[in-house]
Amino acid sequence: MSILEGSSILVTGGTGSFGKAFITRLLEDYNPKRVVIISRDELKQWEVRAQFKDDPRLRWFIGDIRDLDRLKRAMHNVDYVVHAAALKQVDTAEYNPFEFVKTNVLGSQNVIEAAIDSGVKKVVALSTDKASSPINLYGATKLTADKLFITGNHYAAAYETRFAVVRYGNVMGSRGSIIPKFRALQEAGESLPITDLRCTRFLITLPQAVQMVLDTFELMQGGELLVPRIPSMKVTDLAQAIAPGAKMHDIGLRPGEKLHEEMISPEEGRRAVIVHDGKYFVIQPDLATWGYQPPADGKPVEDGFHFSSDNNDQWFTIEQIREILESDV
Repeated sequence: MSILEGSSILVTGGTGSFGKAFITRLLEDYNPKRVVIISRDELKQWEVRAQFKDDPRLRWFIGDIRDLDRLKRAMHNVDYVVHAAALKQVDTAEYNPFEFVKTNVLGSQNVIEAAIDSGVKKVVALSTDKASSPINLYGATKLTADKLFITGNHYAAAYETRFAVVRYGNVMGSRGSIIPKFRALQEAGESLPITDLRCTRFLITLPQAVQMVLDTFELMQGGELLVPRIPSMKVTDLAQAIAPGAKMHDIGLRPGEKLHEEMISPEEGRRAVIVHDGKYFVIQPDLATWGYQPPADGKPVEDGFHFSSDNNDQWFTIEQIREILESDV
């Protein structure tokens, strides 16, 4: 029986793509006592409430993670927290840097403070591949948030609350996905803009991302940073899977964009083990004063290991990508 069965769970940023998929899975498979959604956008909350037909197990809080008092109120009698709220657009971050700091960094610290003060048992924070060896401000704020959550276990050592982080790359079917744009361009007979024809990326579906968070709640003892062991793809293969036969043109990398994605840096690789029958990597904490123990099923990675989308030993074919696109992701 899952620890989430019959529990009270809070999701920050719960009206986003991940939040909606996660809440759906909770309601269908875990019969939670209560699910609290806190987010800033009144319209999105209204739309998602309608989607869930005002399920009586759901509680809706308008609020911002920048507001510590509001977070504490929302976390009252909550057992588990998923922290999905963030500002995420790379180019927007370059023009509004401190706004990203206030939400992604200061807001994350507020989540930590509120969780400890409210007696939350476990918190899982969502990260991004851009937090590994960051080259843009968004990635830098998420790396800072990752470190806040991992080292938050020191801060909470004398309390019950424990923190872990999950890190993954592009989510198929999420808001802002390139898929609808490519399909529209194909229908119009236009060439598809590719940031760089050499680009490679990781690919994960929303159900996979949701399952990863659910698994993390069961696996974590606090201090872990989990990374899914998933295949890579060539961006040109994605384009051909979406729009077979379409022409493509190279528009060059945008500011702050990498040619290849990285989810585990060489420095982090020295602390990485493989767990859950090879399904995930765990980057273990540098220093763990709260009693962290290496996972019993953890298998060390090879010396010099790092995990990037160009050095992966698993790759999607165009046909496999097309099958994913045609499935309910």
